Amino acid sequence: MRIRGSFSFVGLIYILIGIFVAWNRHYITISLLKHVLSALLAIFLWVLILLGVDLHVS
Repeated sequence: MRIRGSFSFVGLIYILIGIFVAWNRHYITISLLKHVLSALLAIFLWVLILLGVDLHVS
């Protein structure tokens, strides 16, 4: 059980370093983050879209 806990910690560190490298090399930009955030809001709050609420992050 201890090995699984350390694996998830190592996996988290691996992903965080990957995010930093992608941000540093301009694969992740503010524009991309806005689009992803808008998409996530639309997925989780789809009822509001049907009611006419604009969930675009600008």
